[in-house]
Amino acid sequence: MAAPEERTFDDRDGWIWFDGELVPWRDAKVHVLTHALHYASSVFEGQRGYGGVVFKLREHSERLKQSARLLGFELPWTVEEIDAACNEVVKANGWTDCYMRPVAWRGSESMGVAPGKTKPHLAIAGWEWGKYYGDKLAQEGIRMDIAPWRRPAPYTAPAESKAAGLYMICTLSKQHAEQHGYHDALMFDWRGRVAEATGANVFFVADGTLHTPTPDCFLDGITRRTIMDLARKRGVEVVERAIWPEELESFQQMFLTGTAAEVTPVQSAGPWKFEVGDLTRQLAKDYDDLVYGRIPNA
Repeated sequence: MAAPEERTFDDRDGWIWFDGELVPWRDAKVHVLTHALHYASSVFEGQRGYGGVVFKLREHSERLKQSARLLGFELPWTVEEIDAACNEVVKANGWTDCYMRPVAWRGSESMGVAPGKTKPHLAIAGWEWGKYYGDKLAQEGIRMDIAPWRRPAPYTAPAESKAAGLYMICTLSKQHAEQHGYHDALMFDWRGRVAEATGANVFFVADGTLHTPTPDCFLDGITRRTIMDLARKRGVEVVERAIWPEELESFQQMFLTGTAAEVTPVQSAGPWKFEVGDLTRQLAKDYDDLVYGRIPNA
């Protein structure tokens, strides 16, 4: 007997916080002439709840507000109000562990490249979601393609904003990778340096030292910073620097970090192969312990 088909994201039970109130999931809709749909004037967050508590919620809410400012619009909700709304969504849906997606956008009050008199809107949804790549790959490591697209220079796009439009090349790159039998793609920047995955930051291990690209054209992830703190607490040296592709053969381990990916080992990226080593596994365990409250917050 075939497994039942999973419901699409517009046809589910539950509640979504929409512009100040909880509405039934299927009623959370926007108009086809919404500015964000045509001109990508939208920002979002990805955050996870563990044991009913959203991890580093304040940092996510602050970044959401800042992302909107970088796109030229101000959210009328305070960080505290956004925090409270996220917690309300978790409670209303009865979740323990979940992934959450706050999203803010310009509305349909006017149409054109210039935003005109569009009003800001905010919705907060979520769903129960396990490991991003699945339990097996979370242990064995994923295989990565090299993306056909590159992260743009910071003077060409607001790289510090978690803006929906900046994910277009990520979508194309991940789709390309999956079509060629890979799980994700490693992206280089406009200079040809190693940058990030399509939705996560990257780390490398060489002789017990942790190396990660300097985030000058991509997001300095909240999980990224958390892992750096956890590593330093273990006495591991962390080096942020420019990393060129030809250096990848000198690294023994590679892993990704992100709210969705958490800590995911990488077994290969293009022609380069890596082991799922002790430091990668230890940091993955430390992260799990942290988010579930088994060790003090980093």
